[in-house]
Amino acid sequence: MMADPIDRRSLLAGAALGGVAIASTEARAQRGTAAASPEIYELRTYSLVNGPMRARLDTYLKDAFIPAARRAGCGPVGVFTVAIGPGAPAVRVLVPHPSIVDFLALPDRLAADARHTAAAATFANATPESPAYASLDVKLMRGFPHFPRVEVPDAAEGNKARIFELRTYMSHSHKAGATKIAMFDTGGEIDLFRRTGLKPVFFAQDLTGPTLPSLTYLLTFPDLATRERNWRTFGSDPAWQRLIATPGLTDPEITTGIDNQILSPTPYSQI
Repeated sequence: MMADPIDRRSLLAGAALGGVAIASTEARAQRGTAAASPEIYELRTYSLVNGPMRARLDTYLKDAFIPAARRAGCGPVGVFTVAIGPGAPAVRVLVPHPSIVDFLALPDRLAADARHTAAAATFANATPESPAYASLDVKLMRGFPHFPRVEVPDAAEGNKARIFELRTYMSHSHKAGATKIAMFDTGGEIDLFRRTGLKPVFFAQDLTGPTLPSLTYLLTFPDLATRERNWRTFGSDPAWQRLIATPGLTDPEITTGIDNQILSPTPYSQI
């Protein structure tokens, strides 16, 4: 019988203490040591109204915001439309920041960037009669200790065909939320994802939002058919079946719900 790659006792002990659990030797070797400073992720959601808003926003993001954000040390910047799920029409923008200080400094850096000011003029000077967007929501997240950076999919180069799945898991308490994070970050669940074709882009703890405590992650696939096939493979994997049946780690004990969206990248997205 194949050895179980999940060290459940260490995982549960670490979660109960509110800290980071200890993974198996194999999982630790695959992930390496935790980075000292996980990225801060800013997830912007521009809600739109059908009409000229989308073209105006695309021009601003492509020609003004992304180049300036990269000059300020942020990125790579992902830009996605909501293909399946609530909220359409909307554009979601993922901005990785090296630190919370860099997130706080970005508005001033953009204001001091003359190239950004010139390229953003039309967007910035939108009138009440013709606004740039209907509303803007911003969520902040922090990368997991052992998944501290965005992993850009190979398909992003040359804008090859790909889709993304954005998932948020809610929990009823901080202890339950910490347990679910530990399952991913040090308990072996991310390794199971990779082995069964669920390719991650980022994993993060939500710092703001209406459903805290929660975590959010992004996966990428070539297409919907591959997504469905790989999720079935994951769901039937014996290691996953053993993990999800472990007392203290079952869904009813540590999660209260899941939000899910399928996203399509824009032609100029860097992710």
